[in-house]
Amino acid sequence: MKNPIELGSFWLPRQGSTLAERIDSAWAAAYWVSVLFFILVAGATVLFAIKYKRRSERDKTSPIDHSTTVEVVWTLIPLAIVISLFFVGMRGYVHASVAPAEAYEINATGEMYLWTFTYPDGTTTVNELAVPRGRPVRIILSSKDILHAFFIPEFRVKQDVVPGSYTSVWFEATEARETVLLCAEYCGSGHSDMMATVKVLEPSDFDKWLEGNNNSDLPPEELGKLLFAKRSCATCHSLDGTRIQGPSLKAVFGREEELADGAKVVVDENYIRESLFNPGGQVVRGYPPVMPSFKGLLKDKEVDALIAYLKTVK
Repeated sequence: MKNPIELGSFWLPRQGSTLAERIDSAWAAAYWVSVLFFILVAGATVLFAIKYKRRSERDKTSPIDHSTTVEVVWTLIPLAIVISLFFVGMRGYVHASVAPAEAYEINATGEMYLWTFTYPDGTTTVNELAVPRGRPVRIILSSKDILHAFFIPEFRVKQDVVPGSYTSVWFEATEARETVLLCAEYCGSGHSDMMATVKVLEPSDFDKWLEGNNNSDLPPEELGKLLFAKRSCATCHSLDGTRIQGPSLKAVFGREEELADGAKVVVDENYIRESLFNPGGQVVRGYPPVMPSFKGLLKDKEVDALIAYLKTVK
């Protein structure tokens, strides 16, 4: 996947949500205060090292006494700065923690190594999150296996995705464009491929996207090819013989595979369907059992379409 993250400054990606300005303001405040104190401390260290350098064996250290005034000043000023930074950060944190009541809710599930999104009308997508521009969106997060982290750099949102629990984030995208969603928690060998495209659409385009996402009018082979891409099958299965997370699907239909238990199986319609719904049941020898189940995510028609497409891959 092409990484579409654009830098908005030397340090940070461009701002793509209404949260970004608050988060960046807190970051900038902490950064420039750190720069200021680095210059003061480093400058004073260099100045005093030069001024009080021992120049001969007869030089003696002057008696050192404390100054109550100086100690009070260098205690109260940093304390005031730290308290100010706390409230600057707390302001952005509280705002980012509470989603507006009218937010549009989407469920997101993380698993090795993909993201599944379920919309209120039942539409499901894999590794593709579409949201309307200018409307608050709340993402309800869960994990099927281990700890992941939902991270959209341009929106300045990042949240752990915990198995057995629900967490959430919200944002309001400000511009119709595409950006990227990353997993920010190392979750295995395919972690770096666990990315999703985030499509920010105009509200009318978003409604059309929802309506047209079932692709019901396409011929089976074309629908299967589209699903292969949209469900991110290529994350783990190549079509040109290249070895990645899972076995290549080049000329897979009719091929004999050796399984982890030493048994052999011919790849036919039943094997492909079983592999989609129960991927841990018949794992090809030499590959880890990391494929997630698509049970509940694919309709029968979509399974048939994927089978039809794989028959065409030579």
